[in-house]
Amino acid sequence: MRLDWQQVHTAEKAVNGRYITSIACLDDNKETNNLALVLDVEQILYDIVPSSHDLRATNLKTNKFYITPGAVAIVAEDSKVARAMLEKGLNAMEIPHQMHVTGKDAWERIQQLAQEAEAEGKPISEKIALVLTDLEMPEMDGFTLTRKIKTDERLKKIPVVIHSSLSGSANEDHIRKVKADGYVAKFEINELSSVIQEVMERAAQNVSGPLVSRQLLS
Repeated sequence: MRLDWQQVHTAEKAVNGRYITSIACLDDNKETNNLALVLDVEQILYDIVPSSHDLRATNLKTNKFYITPGAVAIVAEDSKVARAMLEKGLNAMEIPHQMHVTGKDAWERIQQLAQEAEAEGKPISEKIALVLTDLEMPEMDGFTLTRKIKTDERLKKIPVVIHSSLSGSANEDHIRKVKADGYVAKFEINELSSVIQEVMERAAQNVSGPLVSRQLLS
């Protein structure tokens, strides 16, 4: 069964369980109300092999970035364990950031910051330095979030980096089609730091280029 991500809703506050990220509505019938729980695969893998997802078990090499004072990275990630790891990595990179559980929440915050920038007569880069997003998330997936950013004249110059466990040629084509600036596999923090550095340098120079990736997607 294939579902639209709009049929999937965050379970962050509705379900008391470390392995549940969201709840999927399997049909539109209010009488049957068929639901399914969506598992946090990253959390399960972490509990099985914690060292594979532990920053303390890696030789963390992070770049330091110049961020316009007041600007932040907007992060969209539904997995608790992935958010915790990103939090550690971004703190090590000294990148101020705001975490969001769904692409929809991230998009609403991005719009709010864009409105603030317009009202203050500032470029969006003084509000948002970077968007870092997962692909599979409840309510709005990362493909949709990226496409919305890149088709909005106010926002299209914001660097967008995809941080996902998905791979394959179909995803590669889709990532390029929505005009993401970078891609890195989940839990590869050193590679994430490198990709962020490159896409932010391009943004600072106001130049575009091909997708920056530290892993073959196909």
